[in-house]
Amino acid sequence: MTATRGSFPVERDPACPLDPAPGYRELPERVSAVSCPIGVDAWVLTRHSDIRAALADRRLSSRGAPSNHVVAGADPNEPVAPGVLLRLDGDEHSRLRKLLIPEFTVRRVEALRPAIARIVDDHIDAMLASTEPVDLYRDFALPVPSLVICELLGVPYADRDSFEKQSALLVGVDGDPEAFANAAMQVQQFMAQLVLSKMQSPTDDLLGRLIQRGAETGANLTVEELVSLGITLLVAGHETTANMIALSTLTLLRRPEQLEALRSDPDLAPGAAEELLRYLSIVHFGLFRYATEDVEIGEETIRAGEWLVAALSAGNREESVYPDADTLDLTRNARSHLAFGHGVHQCLGQQLARVELQEVFTRLYPRLPGLRLAVPFEEIKFKHDALVYGVRSLPIAWD
Repeated sequence: MTATRGSFPVERDPACPLDPAPGYRELPERVSAVSCPIGVDAWVLTRHSDIRAALADRRLSSRGAPSNHVVAGADPNEPVAPGVLLRLDGDEHSRLRKLLIPEFTVRRVEALRPAIARIVDDHIDAMLASTEPVDLYRDFALPVPSLVICELLGVPYADRDSFEKQSALLVGVDGDPEAFANAAMQVQQFMAQLVLSKMQSPTDDLLGRLIQRGAETGANLTVEELVSLGITLLVAGHETTANMIALSTLTLLRRPEQLEALRSDPDLAPGAAEELLRYLSIVHFGLFRYATEDVEIGEETIRAGEWLVAALSAGNREESVYPDADTLDLTRNARSHLAFGHGVHQCLGQQLARVELQEVFTRLYPRLPGLRLAVPFEEIKFKHDALVYGVRSLPIAWD
């Protein structure tokens, strides 16, 4: 690698917190060498085409995934534990993903749409029955996907307070290491007890079917693998969508003409979901990859043993791909966005996230006329220190 030219962009502009870190545009080249908080140098990719090429290349390992490059003190060479789907490559990754794919097909997820709509409506009813202002994040955006993923996995929803707090610690980047370790231990113990109970008494839910499918195909999963998969799905299944719901609502409140268009025409919801996914790119630090062989990207050669970062938020704002990319346009065709990644590690639950967002967009805004922030925009606190970007709270009111 050539001499390091600067630091990896982590700071968003406080005046424009809905935009990617401006440091991406200050990088001198499309493939630039940077120093990462984890303590290693890496190449950072900012072009849409380069990112797609990298994420589709099997010579680039995901063992450092998803975004460990921004976690100071983390070990990029830490051995990958069994069942950690986001960090596995090759045959081990394929074996586990094949067992999970039947749970996330378009048909199966569409079958969940009525139940998701009911959950959304129930939580809107609860907000309407409460006293304003309401924290949209805490009272709606977080519980909706939490309940959906709990019902899908077969996790008791009564335990949500505990795993939501632990999940928030697990996706932080600069928290107390002791608190992180404690949260990891607690969520592992919780999931291990749940898995063992389902192995003894099979249940008709994702974890139960996963156990059964493994037995039927001869690809029996170990307790450790099931625990790792369960934690990944539980954490990713609610953290990402919860932050997308709240951040999307805040973004639309900042662009009332777009909100009114969506409120007036529910058919805009599918396209709106794609455009907001592109525009916000909540996996805002990108994806960390390790070269197992020399790889040509752009005009650079990534040598075996070197690291790179696929900067999703930069690729999603590339003008040559999305004209006027810094403008939110709910009528834009944004299906080529990188918010779910690309390649063999592309987000397994993307169809579920789409349905959840669509149901929220078609049901929430028409039922809250005059929706507005209950505090000045400048008082909103953002999750600059989390792997998944979002807001810490979103106080709202309505007419």
